[in-house]
Amino acid sequence: MSAKYDSIGINSAELRKPDRRIARIIESALGSAQPVLNVGAGTGSYEPTDRSLIAVEPSREMIRKRSPTAAEAIQASADDLPFDDKSFDAAMAILTIHHWPDKEAGLREMRRVTRGRIVLLTFDPSHRPWLTDYLPELAALDEAQMPTMSDYERWLGSVRIAPVPVPHDCSDGFLYAYWRRPSAYLDTRIRSGSSSFWAIGNADAGLQNLRRDLETGEWERRYAELLTLDEYDAGYRLVVAD
Repeated sequence: MSAKYDSIGINSAELRKPDRRIARIIESALGSAQPVLNVGAGTGSYEPTDRSLIAVEPSREMIRKRSPTAAEAIQASADDLPFDDKSFDAAMAILTIHHWPDKEAGLREMRRVTRGRIVLLTFDPSHRPWLTDYLPELAALDEAQMPTMSDYERWLGSVRIAPVPVPHDCSDGFLYAYWRRPSAYLDTRIRSGSSSFWAIGNADAGLQNLRRDLETGEWERRYAELLTLDEYDAGYRLVVAD
């Protein structure tokens, strides 16, 4: 089974450390449910450790990087889950759905094997964080690969959707996590922790513009309000289906 993260997940364990504040939001949404299924689990970010859990991940490399104390991980795809109907009390999928080849099939599979709540952390592609001003190709990529908010209701039935604010010092280096640390985007290693930078390829022109604006103070003038915030709605959303 080939998987995208066999090649692009080289720095995931180091750069994608779960943020405790986001973790609390996810764990609160899961409640006390167990066993829990984590689909597209990667190295195990945001998996609750106080309950029975099984992880599903298509990338052999990501499974290899899971901690020895992490939950059991099965190599499989979201659209073909190797479990009986209603095997789990709850299921979760964290910043992964946009990578699934068949998103609708994957979510319907999650619904099939889950008798209770489904908790998803995803991104609203209609949102435009400031980084897209420099790299509009990121906005185009979001629109191309991210389900719209209305898709979740079509595929899962009634859902509740809430913003997940990103702390200014977020420890998880997902794409828009560095909203108050703009110089981070100039670091090749930090960019390697985001699949979107791998997907858009050459971002040199936009990054050169960002570097210039940071050096001249234009970025600080243009986005001064952001520097007063401790957290920011960058477009990330918690989707919960009961």
